[in-house]
Amino acid sequence: MMRRTAAALVLLCVAIVARPSRAQPAGDIARWKAEAARVTIIRDNWGVPHVYGKSDADAVFGLMFAQAEDDFNRVETNYINASGRLAEVEGEALVWQDLRMKLFIDPADMRKKYAASPAWLQALMNAFADGLNYYLYTHPAVKPRLITHFEPWMALTFSEGSIGGDIESVNLRALEQFYGKPATANGSGAASANGPDDASATAAADDAAAMPKEPGGSNGFAIAPSRSASGHAMLLINPHTSFYFRPEVNVTSEEGLGAYGAVTWGQFFVYQGFNARVGWMHTSGGGDVIDEYLETVTQKDGGFVYKYGSEQRPLRAVVIDVPFKQGTAMAHRTITVYYSHHGPIVRAANGKWVAVKLMQEEVKALQQSFLRTKAKSYAEFAKVMELRTNSSNNTVFADADGDIAYWHGNFMPRRDTSFDFTRPVDGSNPATDWKGLHEVNETIHLFNPKNGWLYNTNNWPFTAAGPESPKQKDYPKYMSENPQNERGIHAVRVLSNAKGVTLDGLVGLANDNYLTAFERLVPLLASAYDALPAGDPLKAQLAEPVAALRGWDFRYSLTSVPTSLAVFWGNELLPANAARARDKQIDVVEAMVQSGTPKERLDALTRATAKLTRDFGTWKTPWGEINRFQRLTGDIVQPFDDGKPSLPVAFTSSTWGSLAAFGMTTKANTKRIYGDRGNSFEAVIDFGPTITAKSILAGGESGDPQSKHFTDQAERYTKQQFKDVLFYRKDVEAHAERTYHPGS
Repeated sequence: MMRRTAAALVLLCVAIVARPSRAQPAGDIARWKAEAARVTIIRDNWGVPHVYGKSDADAVFGLMFAQAEDDFNRVETNYINASGRLAEVEGEALVWQDLRMKLFIDPADMRKKYAASPAWLQALMNAFADGLNYYLYTHPAVKPRLITHFEPWMALTFSEGSIGGDIESVNLRALEQFYGKPATANGSGAASANGPDDASATAAADDAAAMPKEPGGSNGFAIAPSRSASGHAMLLINPHTSFYFRPEVNVTSEEGLGAYGAVTWGQFFVYQGFNARVGWMHTSGGGDVIDEYLETVTQKDGGFVYKYGSEQRPLRAVVIDVPFKQGTAMAHRTITVYYSHHGPIVRAANGKWVAVKLMQEEVKALQQSFLRTKAKSYAEFAKVMELRTNSSNNTVFADADGDIAYWHGNFMPRRDTSFDFTRPVDGSNPATDWKGLHEVNETIHLFNPKNGWLYNTNNWPFTAAGPESPKQKDYPKYMSENPQNERGIHAVRVLSNAKGVTLDGLVGLANDNYLTAFERLVPLLASAYDALPAGDPLKAQLAEPVAALRGWDFRYSLTSVPTSLAVFWGNELLPANAARARDKQIDVVEAMVQSGTPKERLDALTRATAKLTRDFGTWKTPWGEINRFQRLTGDIVQPFDDGKPSLPVAFTSSTWGSLAAFGMTTKANTKRIYGDRGNSFEAVIDFGPTITAKSILAGGESGDPQSKHFTDQAERYTKQQFKDVLFYRKDVEAHAERTYHPGS
């Protein structure tokens, strides 16, 4: 009787907590409840949601509900941002970021595209909105910052999954300079004929003002059966993103969906992951897919026209309202923006207006993002790639048939190679226009290279498979912009020697602790030191630090003093070399090698030892005392505190060639380095008849500091000790922590 009473009290408490308070149409509620009844969510012992639905749409409904449970704030914030509405919750400082989004994302246009999309995709978008709305209905205590009701078309505003989409390439400072004052034909406000001729001036200012930032990007490795211990193909998934940007999920339906991996908060497809037959890893793209056009603009009849061939075409003027929070009220900024046929005007340069052209195929992008998760073979995956909307990412692939493959993007505009599209081109010349898209088989691609491995580290593809790599001379320059980087050099070394690779062995390859950058940089420093005159004060001052670096094996570890010294020295060299690297289109370490002077290297070491001594009492401080993991709150921008608990991390910024990446991008107000970007969700997969896989997540699955899954993976993460993936339902049920229907 006592047990029965206790159980009744628990059920009563659950009913009270979950009692909905938001008024909703009865038809919506009935539909949501019917969808929820067709969905089962099983939370495993790490809190990972395993979502099972009758249909794909049911699975999407459950996936969105589960995401909202784990971190509704991040889900909502992604759609506030995608809709250009951040200023409504964060204030006037975000007006220009919102305007940038509104230049490309128009809700009315998204509604039309939703209505015209295929029925199966509409069903998924409907389920996406229903899952989030049902979460809000059943969780009245959750107070959204702005979006109290999600609509299906919203899925089209955030359809591709990358951490920084194409739109974010538009320079905000230049945008504000252009639209911050009334437009004139030769420019607007500060960005007039005397303004900067590209974004380099503002970028240089950012370089000088900011601490060294962790590079964006990711690593993907594919291992052929000839190199694996099992005789199966293998895949490494290693995105380098903001921590907590993607949770780990498993989503399955009776219609053939069965995807495991990382999903970007608020999206209904697994962005980087695998199913029972194939796996896909996306790395940031290296092709030129965004172009700027210099428009020759004159005033006419109260408006503006631009030259195109022998024509004078009218610029399309659009009035955009940008609301922003001002105290407790809402203010508005009304801005008239302009479009040529190339795209929106985003800045001015040398008396010209600059339009930007980029991919805007939201429906196709969303189709490709979802359909690839259901592919069961290389042929099926390649067929999905024909949609050609991978504008900001490359793809590393492996499958259960033993195939490995690489696509260097797949959205690639066809252009006249006589023009330099790395800089703004003359928009008045029709020859500079895009001429359709390249077919996928014309783009840079690898399939089953003879060497038995391939990789990408956001670098050029011309070392992607060692001697079997694509040849640079065979492709237009615009197909690959990124240079080789230190991770690329490192990856080729470890993969070239890889044989009999196991899952744990693949984790080991991904965490090889050599720092290739310092292999080249330290000898240059030593030469500069050796060249000092005997009486130079630096000879004695730097003797010990230089000796420590000379004797180093270039491998990081928690106890390594040279790692601390090298990283702080390298960080001092970064600001002066960032602009050099950008101008020459080379990696920043390559710029340090090519352009650094002996004096710069010695002065940087002097500053580095002084900073280490000032912050830690001695420059002889082990790396593990400095480089730390800390997760204190569920805030999107994490606070850090030297006085609160943290864990030591051995791997470094990927700038220095560390394959495992750990860097700090927030403003430094601490002495220690606290990572907030780099290794996030990671997985290794063996594609046998039965999937075996391991994974790790930075911190944990939940964004709630009160949850035991907030930091339950943190120590494993710092040591790169992956957990076993529970892919099959019988294994999930054996490790179930909670089984429920959404809303129950």
